Amino acid sequence: MATDAAPVPIRVLVLSASLRADSLNTRLAALLARLVENTGAVADAARLADFPMPLYDGDVETAEGIPPGARALCERLDACDAFVISSPEYNASVPGVLKNAVDWVSRVRPQPFKDKQALLASASPSMVGGNRGLWALRVPLEHLGTRVYPDMFSLAKAHETLQDGQLSDSGLQDRLGETVASFLSLVEADTRYVCLQRRWYEFLGDRTDAPLTQRSQD
Repeated sequence: MATDAAPVPIRVLVLSASLRADSLNTRLAALLARLVENTGAVADAARLADFPMPLYDGDVETAEGIPPGARALCERLDACDAFVISSPEYNASVPGVLKNAVDWVSRVRPQPFKDKQALLASASPSMVGGNRGLWALRVPLEHLGTRVYPDMFSLAKAHETLQDGQLSDSGLQDRLGETVASFLSLVEADTRYVCLQRRWYEFLGDRTDAPLTQRSQD
């Protein structure tokens, strides 16, 4: 008797937005990738340093086009159903290198942030845990059509808490695992159990030829 084939696993890009190899956010991204894999999804781990690109300049774009690093990041985003970013906080905001990458990638058509589900996380030695930077990061991503998960994860005193690839606080470890699992349940619903197709308009007067968007609704 024939049986239905197993569904293709959800694929998630897990990106460390720090350039420093042994940064707290690179270590948190590695933990996030393992938690993604624990749910049965596929984690595509990457660092922003893997995608070198110059500062955005419209003249450079006109003369030379989109730089290879930005195109490579775009391809990795296109290949995934969702993405996770672990980002440091610089001066209570988004690191310039991350904002620059978002700006370059947004110039690709079709731009890959639109309609993607995203989970944001941060790690910092401070008591704030980098949370202010995540609120700033939501703005450009949501402007580009990304559906940013409401429950962000910010790890305070990360230099003490993030040890040996996991969190020394079992309560925080459980909370992070639950956050990742809940996020991926939403991603699965959005990609596999579509009950509505509609056009997405950023402004009420926008009547572009944007493709139909697939989105699960209550």
